[in-house]
Amino acid sequence: MNSVDLENKIPVIAAIDIGTNSIHLAIASINYRGMLSIISRDKDMVRLGSSGTDMKYLSDEAIDRGVKTLTHFANLAKSEKALIRAVATSAVREAHNKNVFIERAFAEAGIQVEIISGIEEGRLIYIGAMHALPIYPNKALVIDIGGGSTETVIGQKGEILHANSEKLGAIRLTKRFFENGGTNKETIKECREYIKGEWSPEMRCIEDVGFETVVGCAGTIESLAQMVLAARGEAAPDVLNGITVPTDEMLKVIESIAKADSMKSRNNLPGMDTSRSDIILAGALILESFLKKLSIKKILISPYALREGIVFDTLQKVREIKEFNHLSHLRYETVLNLCNKFRIDVKHAMHVKDISLFIFDALKPLHKLGNVERELLEAGALLHDVGYIVSHDQHHNHSYYIITHSDMPGFTNDEAELIGNLARYHRKSHPKKKHSEFITLPQSKQEIVKILSGILRLGEGIDRRRKQYVKDINIEVKGNVVHIKLNPASQDTPPDIEIWGAQRRTPLLEESLSVEIQIE
Repeated sequence: MNSVDLENKIPVIAAIDIGTNSIHLAIASINYRGMLSIISRDKDMVRLGSSGTDMKYLSDEAIDRGVKTLTHFANLAKSEKALIRAVATSAVREAHNKNVFIERAFAEAGIQVEIISGIEEGRLIYIGAMHALPIYPNKALVIDIGGGSTETVIGQKGEILHANSEKLGAIRLTKRFFENGGTNKETIKECREYIKGEWSPEMRCIEDVGFETVVGCAGTIESLAQMVLAARGEAAPDVLNGITVPTDEMLKVIESIAKADSMKSRNNLPGMDTSRSDIILAGALILESFLKKLSIKKILISPYALREGIVFDTLQKVREIKEFNHLSHLRYETVLNLCNKFRIDVKHAMHVKDISLFIFDALKPLHKLGNVERELLEAGALLHDVGYIVSHDQHHNHSYYIITHSDMPGFTNDEAELIGNLARYHRKSHPKKKHSEFITLPQSKQEIVKILSGILRLGEGIDRRRKQYVKDINIEVKGNVVHIKLNPASQDTPPDIEIWGAQRRTPLLEESLSVEIQIE
């Protein structure tokens, strides 16, 4: 999410979904009743990902296409004075050169791209579908077949009961089994067996959790639904939302696609989206596996998924940060769950968090960071000691590993990486170019890590004995000198050790903000 002043009213949100096959834009607003109003939609079939296995690199041509589209979308969003939030999924998530794309997107389009995990992608998809269909009270299985991955989520009453992301997508399987556009019974059989083998564990999980309703999202499923309507001789409506498709009709369409032995013959099938005909077979076989294995009788169609989920999720974060001035509810619960799981000293973590946020707010004219970065600092302060569960020695490194390898609902991959870096640098050495976890961050993020970890170091030093002997602090800035006064919780316990601890931890923040810090 772009760093903005969240105190201002933000009536319009531009959600950008950077997928493997296409980049989509939805510009929308939400009224006081929580109803979504779409102002405009746009999409560009960019084809960022093109691999049958892991998508290790984005080609120069794909990056050029992607940045060009993002620049166009940014201009559309600006014309509506919309807050832009762009998220990238599997193709960018897996690419070793993703930072090239991210940095160019920011430099040329002015867009900060967030990379989200498959689990977070599934959560956002469920939010989008939940607001579009009357599935809130039901245990709903939501299936989203993308170009690079397929997300499956089971949710009920807004809560996620199960979420999974598998590297099975329409483009990925097409590249693996149907590279030249032609098909035969043998390659189709191989593809079906591959899907069956890859999906077997997830199918068992879905059966164990159970479901009452099935919702299908994204281009592949929408295209198949259109073909079902065409086979009936019905014209497809402008919006497919809420249409119910019986499984037997869906399977007939999938079989007709499988029998078409070339892309030309597929293009002649009733209702076929010709822009998708080269990858439709692989996507259809993924859906076929679900329908048959799980004995699904019918599937609800929702074109509302990731993009709409981004809109609702962004608005919730904006409102909660504005109202409570701290982490949004879901993100706060995620952090507290990790704190409990790894048995951290909560009193110490909370005290360091409060002190760090006070320092952040007092020094805002110097660092000029916003509420987005403030949230990251809050999470980093609460989680900085999770590595203690491994050992005291090098616990900052252990904290980095735990944070970046944990499921963190509500946080993007990029945010988890930044929070992990804050924990990594809350003690010991400063960020250095030889540190791989730091140097792989974009330059703008490196600067944020330096400032926030500098603040966190100071907050940690002020609670050096982990006993909250400092009640609160006063900060006064005179020129390039920052005066910090520590106020003891009790006159019987002077904070001499805390002054000593804080003084030892000032250099990183002094260097980052070009100031001198004096502790009293």
